[in-house]
Amino acid sequence: MYYETIFIVNPDISQENTEALTDSLISKVEKVGGRIVKRENWGSRPLAYSIANRKRGNYILLVTDGSPEAIKTLEHAISLEERIIRSLTTRLSELSDKPSPLLRRAQAAAKREEEAAEAKAAAEAAAAEAGEEGEAAVADSKAGDDASGAEAGA
Repeated sequence: MYYETIFIVNPDISQENTEALTDSLISKVEKVGGRIVKRENWGSRPLAYSIANRKRGNYILLVTDGSPEAIKTLEHAISLEERIIRSLTTRLSELSDKPSPLLRRAQAAAKREEEAAEAKAAAEAAAAEAGEEGEAAVADSKAGDDASGAEAGA
């Protein structure tokens, strides 16, 4: 059986502590024979409504393969953890290798930002190159003006 668990960690907790918390939950699941198939950190996101006077939370997704006992262990560990403000576990009918839609969106946004940065750098390089050519043309025309002025004076 596959189970998907999403939990929200208090946003005041650092990223390192969030990862350590997730690792400890995973080790508890693995001790009872469960296996984590997928682990995604969705980062800090706004909450749909305020929870414990918080408007944001760090979202973590775990997909577990194992017996219902492993899920009970995970849910029990989550319920005892004060840093987790909400959680939801659902049973999956099939397992997908693809990243979650939220993670795919985040990856696409990061790729677009990277492409925009590359395009900007290329445009700046082209502008700098064009500026150098323009300066050379101005210098050539000044040299030509000086030479024609010298000829006119002679």
